[in-house]
Amino acid sequence: MLPDLAPDPYILMLTGFGVLITLVAWLPLALKRLPLSLPIICIAIGAGVFLLPQVTLRPLPVLYPEITERFTEFVVIIALMGAGLKIDRLFGWRQWAITWRLLLITMPLSILAMTLLGYSMLGLPLAVALLLGASLAPTDPVLAADIQVGPPRTGDEDDVRFGLTSEAGLNDGAAFPFVHLAVLLAVALPSGEPWLTEWLTYRVLWEIGGGIVGGWLVGRAFGWLTFRVPAETKLARTGDGLIALAATLVSYGLTEIIHVYGFLAVFVTALTFRSTHRDHDFQLEMHAMTEQVERLAMMVLLILFGGALVSGLLAPVGWIEVSAALLILLVIRPVAGWIAMLGYPADRGEKLTLAFFGIRGVGTIYYVAFGINHMSIGDAERLWGVVGLVVLLSILLHGLTVTPIMRTLDQQRGIDPDAEGAGPPGLQGPAGEPDREGSPGERIVRE
Repeated sequence: MLPDLAPDPYILMLTGFGVLITLVAWLPLALKRLPLSLPIICIAIGAGVFLLPQVTLRPLPVLYPEITERFTEFVVIIALMGAGLKIDRLFGWRQWAITWRLLLITMPLSILAMTLLGYSMLGLPLAVALLLGASLAPTDPVLAADIQVGPPRTGDEDDVRFGLTSEAGLNDGAAFPFVHLAVLLAVALPSGEPWLTEWLTYRVLWEIGGGIVGGWLVGRAFGWLTFRVPAETKLARTGDGLIALAATLVSYGLTEIIHVYGFLAVFVTALTFRSTHRDHDFQLEMHAMTEQVERLAMMVLLILFGGALVSGLLAPVGWIEVSAALLILLVIRPVAGWIAMLGYPADRGEKLTLAFFGIRGVGTIYYVAFGINHMSIGDAERLWGVVGLVVLLSILLHGLTVTPIMRTLDQQRGIDPDAEGAGPPGLQGPAGEPDREGSPGERIVRE
């Protein structure tokens, strides 16, 4: 009797996962010189897979709100650790001046403008409009990888790459008070309950301050265990970059337990961890591990996002929503970014690039899922449609322009982007790391 020729779904899933891992390793190299980005390819793959008649799952976030919130949460915290580990610039008010401009000027202006647009143009209730503005204002630490600094100690840290990397690392935590404000207003406005004192004291002062202090303490602890304890027991001797993943989860978990901002804590942990021994080769091992986990999780998420697009995510979207999305991407962020750059000592091209590349992505999806799961929203499908459209347009617009723009900026700085050893922009992985002398074992124990 002939065996059943229908493939086992489990075997198909294993095969697909293997193909996905292959693409994780290969696509950044293949796309290095093309005006395409890894997220665009992932979305296209997802759309193709979920259009197959054999695939009946509809990965719409409105159907799986808890899974959407938790999965995007995981991807963001991994990206935040990776962003913090690869920043070479010493932390300081003057050295990070470009970051403070983007954080303290661009983001509040963007939240205000997007809230007004959601309230007046889209007709959203004030609390929902604020949730939309707070969710769309931060630059995404996951999808902004193509314009971020390179791996640790590679020197790929011009003002544009540094500014967008540090902004993505900090503004996810800084946007959370406004998401919580939207949740508070959703309850307080109809009932008349007081909200300002709770928001300022608890959601702003305590949760931001606690996130910074908690992240610093965890970073110091892991830095000491990894680099400073007696040589026989220091974690750096393991050569296992999973230590960075451990620090990510511990930092996020402990700070969330005491109800402070875990996103902010993870980024601060990464910066503190990196500062403990900035020149140790183990920094490269940890960065490579976080980057690989981030890339794999990001690709899975974007494949599901592509599936959501062909499953009706944009069905509630009309011309008003399309117009609002274009205003957010082409007017609000660029204008707010340009205002923040006024007076900053950089050339016009760098300022325009900083203002333009406010990429929206995984962080936005997380914040909307969090808000929907914690407040009453009458038309969640429409809100998801608007957010999905902005994320899609951002991925297409910024993904198609990032390679030519960043290559042009590099050439203006006298750097040949096609030079031998120049890795692909952003998410590089081991293939993009600089050559290091010595065997793997020697690199692990080198002080």
